[in-house]
Amino acid sequence: MRDNSRSARCGWLAMIRVLRSGDNGWYICEHRDKHNHPLSTTCGEKLHWPSHRHIDKYTKELVKHLRDNNVSLGKVYNIIGSYFGGMDNVPFTKRSLKTLCGKISREQSDQDDVKTMEVFSAMQDADPRFKYSVQIGDDSRIKTLMWTSGTCIEKYACFGDVLSFDMTYRTNLYDMSFRLFVGVNNHFQTVVLGGVLMRDEKVESFKWVFAEFMRMIGGKDNHLKTILTDQARAMELAISEVMPNTTHRWSKWHVLNRAKECLGALYSKQSEFRSEFHKLVSELYIEDEFKKGWATLIGRYGLEKQPFLMQIYEVRRKWAMPYFRNVFCASMTSTQRRESANHVLKGYVPPGCPMHLFEKQYDKLQFDKDSEESYQEKRTSIASAVQRFNLPLEIHASKVYTRMMFEQFGKRLYESGQYNVEEMELHKMYLNEEVSCECGLFEHSGMICAHALKVMLHLGFKTIPARYVLKRPDEVWISAREGNRIVVWGVV
Repeated sequence: MRDNSRSARCGWLAMIRVLRSGDNGWYICEHRDKHNHPLSTTCGEKLHWPSHRHIDKYTKELVKHLRDNNVSLGKVYNIIGSYFGGMDNVPFTKRSLKTLCGKISREQSDQDDVKTMEVFSAMQDADPRFKYSVQIGDDSRIKTLMWTSGTCIEKYACFGDVLSFDMTYRTNLYDMSFRLFVGVNNHFQTVVLGGVLMRDEKVESFKWVFAEFMRMIGGKDNHLKTILTDQARAMELAISEVMPNTTHRWSKWHVLNRAKECLGALYSKQSEFRSEFHKLVSELYIEDEFKKGWATLIGRYGLEKQPFLMQIYEVRRKWAMPYFRNVFCASMTSTQRRESANHVLKGYVPPGCPMHLFEKQYDKLQFDKDSEESYQEKRTSIASAVQRFNLPLEIHASKVYTRMMFEQFGKRLYESGQYNVEEMELHKMYLNEEVSCECGLFEHSGMICAHALKVMLHLGFKTIPARYVLKRPDEVWISAREGNRIVVWGVV
């Protein structure tokens, strides 16, 4: 009978006997090659014997770092293969690697709350202005966890007039949604201003999040002009109570994404309806034109009773362009920008990630964002602007805009070439330097539109009027990191 030990006799006749030699070496004195089972005939079969389950400590450490940085299991195995000179030389199987990854995940999850506080403590040591806040639920578990840094507080003071806030990621380990507070800087880059993990999405939870964020970031009621979110009703109620002076709108990305989910094949990439719908949403600036266009589109495709379209039309003031024209959004309504933000953290955080690792990866995201911003600041301070038209207006723009904003200005200046100006009353003298356009691009984004630029060129403007060089928020940011002035911005 077999005993309960891991090793037991089973009638195996094969053996090798090794003895010491007189010079303290070893020699084989007996060898039997008779087995009581079929032998593995290929290397692939041999790899699945217990002798090939061992993974050395150095490879384990490499696997842990790769998995922490969201490298998939298959890619980890391929990377290890390159270290060993080829997949045939890897001394263990992918099944063994999967077992190791599961063990690493379990070890990371142990005492996650303690490890999370240790990570936050280390962040506070590195950044004395780092702040975090924890809300505990009735079950004594973490209900909401929010944090921000000293750099984020600086950036909010400059670019916190418009924020986007909605779900970016949902963790598999605790089923907590992760949401980012995101703004746009003077280089037209997305800047992260804070993060929050939420176990539920009730009105009271959102009220706590918004109130606590404003407290941590040093925000004032009159500073935040606009906030863009998804279509959660609980969030809308919380914003109206906590931020009564802030304009709340829906992100255009969410409206279009919901259209894709609800309209099915009608909204496919090849559909004429899709292109017409996008044009209606993005290019019609006048309310009457939007209403007529909507009625025409719905009638053409027989969608008068379509539930989703009926619902969003009723709340069109939350998302349609005619009701956005005079609301400053710093172009946060851009679908490309929102889609990029939606996936920004997924490249950093692995599935089933514990909270303490989540914060570490978030810190890496913040570092990368700061590096991108530093590059643009270097471009603005050192690189010379490439002028395409050699116009006085363009020369002035190169001096007052950051390099990225100047490039956006150049695109508008190029677009202005397709328009003609017809004066309704000739030989009139214009006493002010104010040009208003019904498209509302400046009011909406802070960058002069091509229509207004055409009028300025026609009237012989040499410089951009001061009111069209937007400073956010009403002052120029003094950089605490470099001690110099950051150039005023513009966005498109």
